[in-house]
Amino acid sequence: MDFNEDTATEAVQNSFRDTPDPRLRELLEALARHLHAFVRETRPSVQEWERAIEFLTAVGQSCTDTRQEFVLLSDVLGVSMLVETLNEHEGGTESTVLGPFHMVESPPRALGDSIDLVGEGEPCVVSGRVLSADGTPLPDAVVDVWQCDENGFYDVQQPGSQPPGNGRGLFRTDSEGRFRFRTVLPSHYPIPTDGPVGRLLNAARRHPYRPAHIHFIVKADGHTPLTTHIFVAGSPYLDSDAVFAVKQSLIVDFARSDDEKAAERAGVHAPFRHAEFDLVLSREPA
Repeated sequence: MDFNEDTATEAVQNSFRDTPDPRLRELLEALARHLHAFVRETRPSVQEWERAIEFLTAVGQSCTDTRQEFVLLSDVLGVSMLVETLNEHEGGTESTVLGPFHMVESPPRALGDSIDLVGEGEPCVVSGRVLSADGTPLPDAVVDVWQCDENGFYDVQQPGSQPPGNGRGLFRTDSEGRFRFRTVLPSHYPIPTDGPVGRLLNAARRHPYRPAHIHFIVKADGHTPLTTHIFVAGSPYLDSDAVFAVKQSLIVDFARSDDEKAAERAGVHAPFRHAEFDLVLSREPA
């Protein structure tokens, strides 16, 4: 059979018919079908396809131990959020993207510790509970936290000026499922624009900004792990997040307090911000 526009897709799909893993075979056949449909619709020139390959090569070459450019590309194309949305479990807190900066292990910390190792920025206290979908508190749940600093940078972006582990912490909930930690109010920030994904955004005249947020990964026995954010209410770019991750249920009021006694009890100085919210996990399927 000659390979031409009419026979191309069938020929490629047939080449995968002996793939032992049925799910892998399904994925490869669907990839060929949809990718070929894209090429037929857009009819790229040879030069355009070469540029596409060069772009993907540059994305791969930009990945390091502390930077994941392919995650960034998935994020700005909305694929990361679409996958998260398709895999959400009913009854739990809504999930969002992992993002490209969960690249190092968060240091274990005691409840109430500060994840801010620099001592600058507006003080902030974050607290809440980890619950099962039926409202039962989950003691000893693991709460992995990471965020940027008050200037919009993660520790891995500024190894010379931020100590490793700044803005990161690994906590375990108490007997009532509660967690709490001190930090600084995070800033909105641009995703990295010095690589191929940044050049793509510039060519499309898209801004690179994300609203202020704190990342969480939460795990508890018998429950499906949760990857999510909380977003700072009133932050710029809540309505145009560069990676499409904002959900209304995840926008939290970081209330400002001038109460000096409350600040002293929390281990910060007034004025400070306080965010209180629950993180709800769905039970694992039987």
